[in-house]
Amino acid sequence: MRVLSGIQPSGTLHLGNYYGAMKQHIELQHEHECFYFIANYHTLTTVQDPGRLRKLTADVALDYLAMGLDPNRAALFRQSDIPEVAELTWILSTVTGKGLLERATSYKDKIAKGLTPSMGLFSYPLLMASDILIYRSDLVPVGKDQVQHIEMTQDMAGYFNNTFREVFVRPEPRLNEAAIVPGVDGQKMSKSYHNTIDLFGDPQEMRKRIMRIKTDSTPVDQPKNPAACNVFALLKLMTPPGEAAEWEQRYRKPGMGYGEAKKRLAELYEEFFGARRAARADWAARPDDVEDVLRAGAKRARAVAQEVMADVRDACGIVVAQT
Repeated sequence: MRVLSGIQPSGTLHLGNYYGAMKQHIELQHEHECFYFIANYHTLTTVQDPGRLRKLTADVALDYLAMGLDPNRAALFRQSDIPEVAELTWILSTVTGKGLLERATSYKDKIAKGLTPSMGLFSYPLLMASDILIYRSDLVPVGKDQVQHIEMTQDMAGYFNNTFREVFVRPEPRLNEAAIVPGVDGQKMSKSYHNTIDLFGDPQEMRKRIMRIKTDSTPVDQPKNPAACNVFALLKLMTPPGEAAEWEQRYRKPGMGYGEAKKRLAELYEEFFGARRAARADWAARPDDVEDVLRAGAKRARAVAQEVMADVRDACGIVVAQT
């Protein structure tokens, strides 16, 4: 099975990125053929400072390598190193109805939050479909909020196959358990909400953020509902199963304050991510080695993309000069 996923370098990566995507990506490298790209084309819809985009792109590579991505097992590469993706996006746009794109809930949500309704934002699902289809991906790990994009990709593959001939395989979403990770304000953890706990943030600052996680006003001498607590939701992700069960019991009995749970969460955060800061610093000190990883990943990915694009061009009658 070939697994494909991407992550936007639109800001500092955080617990939502890790538990919502990265953790699963790193686990899957031991089970399948994995292609993971840094989605810098997608990020142009929100980040239009060239220096910042370059830095954020490099930071994503460092974070993945520090968290255990093995470049001998998984291909890690920049989206922009595969120019065939942009070509396929145009071709898919010629067989995809405007109505499909207008139904994208992600687009509607972003416009509602004040993002400029650019054509790039509107046609985002086309580029995402190209990212998936150009590698003949079988599985795409996503959270529940991204399932619609996979369904749209399936539709676009069908439009092309029915219009021309069978070229694309049908990708399927692979859902993970932690589809939504709460931020410090209780909303979904997101860079755009400024409510994140960064993967490699300053330890003291991250502890302060954890201690500010929004909770209700239930007093210490009253039982609490773990299912409605943002702190417990994060504890479940970070503790071993046995400890999570113990915390659930403590929540349901009088005598526990939310501060206790927050302190334990801060300890768990530093134990896990603090231990990986040295690995990240080591990679950061070797930028040429990181570039070698990205180039090697792009070489593997582009070999597949070129083969698929040859089939796409042949199917729809596009002729290019042989070089």
